Amino acid sequence: METVYEEILEIANSIFIVEAENVEIGEMVCVDKKDGTKLYGQVISFDKTKVTVQAMGDTRGLCTGDKTVFLKKKMRTVVGDGLLGRVLSARGKPLDDGPLLDGLEVEIGTPTANPVRRIVPHRMIQTYIPMIDIFNSLVESQKLPIFTVPGEPYNELLMRIANHTDADVIIIGIMGARLDDMHAFIDNTRNTGALNKTVMFVHKATDYPAECLLVPDMALTAAEQFAQKGKRVLVLLTDMTAYADALKEIAISLNQIPSNRGYPGSLYSDLAFRYEKAIDIQGAGSITLLPVVTMPGDDVTHPIPDNTGYITEGQFYLRNGRIEPFGSLSRLKQFVVDEVTREDHGAIMNTMIRLYSEALKSRELYSMGFKLSKWDEKLLKYSEIFENEMMDLGKSISLIDGLDLGWKILAQCFEKVEVGIKDSLLEKFWIKEGLEG
Repeated sequence: METVYEEILEIANSIFIVEAENVEIGEMVCVDKKDGTKLYGQVISFDKTKVTVQAMGDTRGLCTGDKTVFLKKKMRTVVGDGLLGRVLSARGKPLDDGPLLDGLEVEIGTPTANPVRRIVPHRMIQTYIPMIDIFNSLVESQKLPIFTVPGEPYNELLMRIANHTDADVIIIGIMGARLDDMHAFIDNTRNTGALNKTVMFVHKATDYPAECLLVPDMALTAAEQFAQKGKRVLVLLTDMTAYADALKEIAISLNQIPSNRGYPGSLYSDLAFRYEKAIDIQGAGSITLLPVVTMPGDDVTHPIPDNTGYITEGQFYLRNGRIEPFGSLSRLKQFVVDEVTREDHGAIMNTMIRLYSEALKSRELYSMGFKLSKWDEKLLKYSEIFENEMMDLGKSISLIDGLDLGWKILAQCFEKVEVGIKDSLLEKFWIKEGLEG
């Protein structure tokens, strides 16, 4: 039964305090303001009978005498196939001029799945991006962040992945979005035909910080429901730095003692609670998670990427419009490379990266004016082709076609005896003519 209180003790920015009893953390609150509007909020802490509520809206005009109703339920979202093709706010309200959602409501932010139901990752999710599929394969149930800086095309990268992935359902959570970013995602899914398997939860930059915190939970709750039905779900979150900054802003409002660089001491557990939702469920589907983390000052030791790196299974570094081959790492790729892909996958992956590393040394020698050997000249030719054909994020190619392309690049630049691949694979896969032209 709903409980009504008619006095607010204190109002500070987006926080207000009510004297109440028998409430829970996360419980929803509704305030009937004197101007006739309603203000919703969520219980974030309490000390005996003093309950602190985080408002999810404008607190201007809020009075100490306004009626406060504790709704005896936590934040919920509608789940099911009706979500597909929809663009929703952080609170699950339509932003696409479509009808209100109608269906099963489930509570968000519930604990992660029982570890007993987790199985060892054994399947790959294709993105049709060579630097991911060939060199750092994305494995189902993996949590693999994209580390980058503001200004890099990380949203464009997520759009590419959403357009071409072979996942059954794509859920996109956007935090701190500018209007042009939001519309770019919407237009992209409509123009490419991916809308019918995509769900978006959007927190705009002009929305309230508390709503930003809802986006990952909304997205991951919907993902869990699809995964329970056997769907392979890919969750794309951009940008988790906005999420962490919202945590910081709210912690400051609560006068909490700050930790590293002003972020709350709970930052690690807050991030881990969301990232650990990635799972491959026995007898059902899977959730794979790709969150973007923009690093302030390109500092990987900043608390957000630093905490993220301890939780996740590798990372992609997006710099200068490319996925860096050396800093990027997928710790679960060994579960699929050669095992479920193709027998030459590991050889192509390791050989091409090794030769590219050598080529960068030759490029440095060339820039310093040293005389180059014939081997150096081969490496320079190889590096140019590798960057154009493999590192260009505009390239869209399947894994198998990418492996074939790798053989063609090697054959164009080197002799068979120079690449260091075992004879059995050379006999089966070596392409004599190399790339055409």
